[in-house]
Amino acid sequence: MRCPFCGFLDSQVKDSRPTEDNASIRRRRSCSECGARWTTFERVQLRELVITKKDGEKEPFDREKLTKSLKIALKKRSVEEEKIERISNSIQRKLETLGETEVPSKVIGEIVMDQLADLDQVAYVRFASVYRNFREARDFEEFIGTLGEDISK
Repeated sequence: MRCPFCGFLDSQVKDSRPTEDNASIRRRRSCSECGARWTTFERVQLRELVITKKDGEKEPFDREKLTKSLKIALKKRSVEEEKIERISNSIQRKLETLGETEVPSKVIGEIVMDQLADLDQVAYVRFASVYRNFREARDFEEFIGTLGEDISK
């Protein structure tokens, strides 16, 4: 594997172990040239997923984009990086097991909302504000009002 620091084409695996959820393999690598160390994750990919956006545009599923969105919603919240990886793995597995190669972006958004609602209410509201395109404070008030109803049920 190419070194992300110096670009050298040879690296060595120093340590391999399964992640906590056993959904991927975590590998610690070292560059033979510059000695830099980094971590990679190896995951099973069941099928190539294509995401259909609201405007009809299609693009390949990008797990890193999903993880980045989760990190933005969870910024400055007390959630470990490993937990975010597990959530990303879980969402990707759900999408792959739907049996469809094309998945509407709305389906992904709803799955992410469900995961965040269970994990962290603040991150849930943050994600919802972008996903549901809140335009003014009243949108937040209405959404947070529904949270109170969901909690009391």
